[in-house]
Amino acid sequence: MKLSKDHFSIQSSITLIFKKSNLCAYCYNAFYPELNSIESKRSKISMEKKDTSLIFSIESNDITAFRASVNEIISFGKIIDNTIRISENF
Repeated sequence: MKLSKDHFSIQSSITLIFKKSNLCAYCYNAFYPELNSIESKRSKISMEKKDTSLIFSIESNDITAFRASVNEIISFGKIIDNTIRISENF
């Protein structure tokens, strides 16, 4: 995807670090199908798995699209956190 660079573009990354590589792999496999539906003309999120880390890279061509992309990743992180907390109680 080629982003329009009328005035500026934004690039950033967010890394989620897990204690165990298998938990990282589960989360990667769970989020990967969703990631394909997030891409838009204004922003792109890519995800890479490295041992115990998920690295999300964001490229956006405006602030609003960037914020929406960050919110998607934060929402995913909240789901992971809540799922881990629930599973620890069983």
